[in-house]
Amino acid sequence: MSRLWPGTATCVVLGGWLVVLSAAAARPEEHRADWLRAARWGVMSHYLPDWIEPARQWTSQEWNGLVDGFDVEALARQLQDLGAGYYLLTIGQNSGFYLSPNATYDRYVGIRPSRCSRRDLVADVHEALARRGIPLMVYLPSGPPARDGVAQKGLAFEGDGRRNREFQDRWEEVIREWALRWGPKVAGWWFDGCYHPNAMYRYPDPPNFASFAEAARAGNPARILAFNHGVFHPVLSVTQHEDYTAGEVNDLERDLVKSRWREGRVDGSQLHVLSYLGRTWGRGAPRFTAEEAAGYTRKVRGLGGVVTWDVPVQRNGVMTAEFVERLRAVAAAADGAVPPLP
Repeated sequence: MSRLWPGTATCVVLGGWLVVLSAAAARPEEHRADWLRAARWGVMSHYLPDWIEPARQWTSQEWNGLVDGFDVEALARQLQDLGAGYYLLTIGQNSGFYLSPNATYDRYVGIRPSRCSRRDLVADVHEALARRGIPLMVYLPSGPPARDGVAQKGLAFEGDGRRNREFQDRWEEVIREWALRWGPKVAGWWFDGCYHPNAMYRYPDPPNFASFAEAARAGNPARILAFNHGVFHPVLSVTQHEDYTAGEVNDLERDLVKSRWREGRVDGSQLHVLSYLGRTWGRGAPRFTAEEAAGYTRKVRGLGGVVTWDVPVQRNGVMTAEFVERLRAVAAAADGAVPPLP
């Protein structure tokens, strides 16, 4: 659920989009996500073994070989050539394989050899991007790997829709280790699967949204956060502890944005929309033409929003020419005029 805006609100239709003008409090002088607004648009990659080869029963050795083959320089050159404002990379998801080492995770889960890669791909991607002035953000689910029962037991996960106090404490420890190691190298997190915010995080005492955010900002208090509580039309904010909206959307034909028009904010969070250019998340041929991708980008930018496009990558982490073509059109559209902040 989103937090309610103070005061009254008026709905209008602009260009076929539902927009809500709110009498909410004025924007503070500074906002952690101001740099994200200035970045305009970015690229996301789902680099997950069970998506790259779903039928395969992956081993830790095979996963390490795949991660070792990720060509960070080639991808960074592509992003630089496109003028991407930032890059968002998955650390892991449901398989239980992660592309960065984490001793805390290994201690709780106990799987040997570890399913966390030897190579810290996040650190290596940052190094390549930093030379080109491109910020790095990372993706992680808010829960344990859904298809790894051993990990769920070791992390003391009791199931969805519960507070899961012991799990939350352990998961925050896992997050804190990564957060401290990366420090300023990681500019933001996008946390998936916060589907039960009231049952799991809305408490005055930790673990709660505040302790979750504190762990994620360890080593870098300026790090921006988003907590994805599902697909909503219009896009909603879930907590005051996030800095930008997760903004996951699938159907781009529906009304997508409820925003304080002049500020580009949703309940104090920077308006951000995340969708995919492939057939689905991380996979398939392009579902949009270059013109369609540019048109959608232009609409969100016109609201003062930021757009992240998820793009499939090859085994070596590099995007194919058909997606690069569409991202060139996105880049041109993102340069359009945006309403100034007051």
